[in-house]
Amino acid sequence: MRKPGWHARAVAALIWSSLVASATFVPVPAYAAPPEPAAGPALPTPTDTASRGPGGRTLAATPPMGFNNWNAFGCDVNEALIKETADIFVSSGLKDAGYRYVNIDDCWSMRERGADGRLVPDPVKFPNGIKGVADYVHSKGLKLGIYGDAGTKTCAGYPGSLGVEDLDAQTWADWGVDYLKYDNCHNQSDGSREDYVRRYTAMRDAIDKTGRPIVYSICEWGTSQPWLWAEGVGHLWRTTGDISDNWSSLRSIIRQNAPLAQYAGRGHWNDPDMLEIGNGEMTDTEYHTHMSMWAMMAAPLIIGTDLRAASPETMAILGDQDIIAIDQDPLGVQGSVVSDTGGLMVLDKPLANGDRAIALYNSTDSPATVTVAASATGLKPARAYRLKNVWTGDTLQVRSTISAGVPAHGTVVYRVRPVDDPRTVPPAVAVGASLGTVVPAGGGTLTTAVTNRGVDAIRDLSVSAQAPAGWTVTPTTPRHRARLATDATLRTTWTIGVPEDTGAGSYPINVTAAYTWGPNHRHATTAGQIIAVVVTAPADGRRHLSTIPPVTSSNAIGPVETDQSNGGPLENDGALITIGEKVYTRGLGTTAAGEISYYVGGRCSRLVTDVGVDDEAVASGATTFTVYADDAVAATSGPMTSGEAAKSLTADLTGTAWLRLVTTSDSTTAAHTDWAAPVLTCGGVPADSPVLPVSQTLFSFESGTDDFTIANPGDGGTVAQSPLFHTDGANGLKVSTPTSGNWFGRPLAEPLDLSGKTMLKYDVKTGDIGTVGEIAIQVGDGMSWCQGGLWAWTNPNSSRTITERFSQIECPAGVTLDPSRIRAIWVFLNSGGEVHIDNLRAE
Repeated sequence: MRKPGWHARAVAALIWSSLVASATFVPVPAYAAPPEPAAGPALPTPTDTASRGPGGRTLAATPPMGFNNWNAFGCDVNEALIKETADIFVSSGLKDAGYRYVNIDDCWSMRERGADGRLVPDPVKFPNGIKGVADYVHSKGLKLGIYGDAGTKTCAGYPGSLGVEDLDAQTWADWGVDYLKYDNCHNQSDGSREDYVRRYTAMRDAIDKTGRPIVYSICEWGTSQPWLWAEGVGHLWRTTGDISDNWSSLRSIIRQNAPLAQYAGRGHWNDPDMLEIGNGEMTDTEYHTHMSMWAMMAAPLIIGTDLRAASPETMAILGDQDIIAIDQDPLGVQGSVVSDTGGLMVLDKPLANGDRAIALYNSTDSPATVTVAASATGLKPARAYRLKNVWTGDTLQVRSTISAGVPAHGTVVYRVRPVDDPRTVPPAVAVGASLGTVVPAGGGTLTTAVTNRGVDAIRDLSVSAQAPAGWTVTPTTPRHRARLATDATLRTTWTIGVPEDTGAGSYPINVTAAYTWGPNHRHATTAGQIIAVVVTAPADGRRHLSTIPPVTSSNAIGPVETDQSNGGPLENDGALITIGEKVYTRGLGTTAAGEISYYVGGRCSRLVTDVGVDDEAVASGATTFTVYADDAVAATSGPMTSGEAAKSLTADLTGTAWLRLVTTSDSTTAAHTDWAAPVLTCGGVPADSPVLPVSQTLFSFESGTDDFTIANPGDGGTVAQSPLFHTDGANGLKVSTPTSGNWFGRPLAEPLDLSGKTMLKYDVKTGDIGTVGEIAIQVGDGMSWCQGGLWAWTNPNSSRTITERFSQIECPAGVTLDPSRIRAIWVFLNSGGEVHIDNLRAE
């Protein structure tokens, strides 16, 4: 399983080897996240030489397939790992499935170049050098990849290639390297697109001079929109920031990469980053979506898990020949978005043999029926169409509509072609379901929908629903139909009974449609599953409402954001909630019109919240905030406009089962509406009891700089108290940061006891230059340095809360993180300009 703090390994060796009990520090290289591109004219596309190898042969004619160690291992890369991975490629059948490149990521070299200026492989990690590894990989019929950086240093602080492109390209060619991932850290860039083109073209030209066919992967995180200029420079280019092994990251990256189909083709591919399949933090359904959407988007398939410990399920997903065939189709076309509504997306990808791959993708948190008319795709008009489910192998036929019940976070992929004799193929019958909120003793209402998409009617249809033991499922409308015509639907309503002692959680309800089809009345079944989410009232106490999951939410634009404003359509794209220049670290960022509902079950007495239009976006018109206790108005703001100070609302919730937060607007432009610092009181707790989770301020900078200093004086940086940004009290800390970054904080006179706390946080606000944010601590009498390595990025002129959980922090071998003996706290910043921070705290 991938460890959360992946960059800790990237920097740990440097720190641990140099840190001593007297707290002498050395610089720790930071992950240099993308600067915002400066506006400027588009540059002409460079001459297309990158896509050609010797003799004019096209390189990367299909998206590259292979392995990269970073997602699973970070800096823990060595010769044995690469050789063992190559062996597994051969023995497992991955090589036969098309995987060719075994790629080494960052941290493979020494920290200093050799006397001749060349890069030097770490002799401990690679005792036979990179050439020795390349020879071994080549002997297996595979290819070797290497990592470099278009800056002065790599992301982990090893030598970069800026200004020495010719030397490094020739070195890699001499070693037998076949693939280069070229990163963007410590890039010394002015942020302009011209600079990005210049730096990445310099390495393209250097590779060309070597005469060796090297696939060139541009890894600049989509910062300068490389899809507009990188064809002819590289064979693939990153279109997004780094992927993480979680659903939020996967969903966001799909949304960013899917619309870029027009820019991909043979020898030049959009790259939404490496595969996380098998790293353990997503479900098999989500990993199937990962592979499905990468194949539909003609994305490179670069495995990022430990193949030596991969489960059979992981290997089955990675090695599925039918989905790989869609990714590797020789026509070389990325699937286009046909429709994208309400979190349901349909992609259409033409294939070389005349088939079309159709993906029905459900990014929502509930099962859904995803439907597209054949006429809306590139399919030619036909009497009927044959659908082969790529993952299950099932073959079905439809008359004119392609449809499937798709689980939450799931994707169904069909390979589709016209069919002359559809009656020999089973009809496609979609089973869908919807379920309202389920509460113990109160139950809920289930609606099932069975739709026949086949050419002819189906007969003797019977629908059944099976709930968990102890539950009851009773139909209240007909569940049988003697005949269901093409494109007709049988809807059935069911009453769900739930035992009173049922706990909050997710419970499956299986729905099955049994029927006969065709002239011979063959029996068939189609099954689906819906997850019943049982909700219970919050426990006693005063709580930040943002820590309580809502039952439902709707928003004019994008998702409801937790503890930040709603910046736009993507997740986590907002800043700290700011109303009338007052900054809040807790709240819900919405866009009007919107509604959020919570089940409080008659156990909660009061909600107190500030409300207002966020300063981040100027909205025309007026917005009204209303708190509903069941269907009664419990509090309302009246019309509010942009720039107005926040208003405080208090709502009496006595006896209320449902709490609803509703925003409405009289403008056609969605207003960025904030529920700021909402606190919900439940049970008979005193009005002055602490708000949960309890936050302990460690440094607030109210009396000065709190003795903050810099860890590495030689790298520069200063601190000063400032009132210009504060989320606690009236002052914060102004930090002047070097471009390469530094750690700011201090050792503590006495060990700090944070027993019972689970995380550290601080708030940051940037100027015209963004910054990386990270937290490290020192523990024990030996002042051992422990770090999470999350390197969170904050955009220019934005703000956010940086969070590091103790469970994400890694310590040197043999050192245990003891929260009761914290000896120093440090935060990392690297904008090269002024950054403001405040309220370093533990929760």
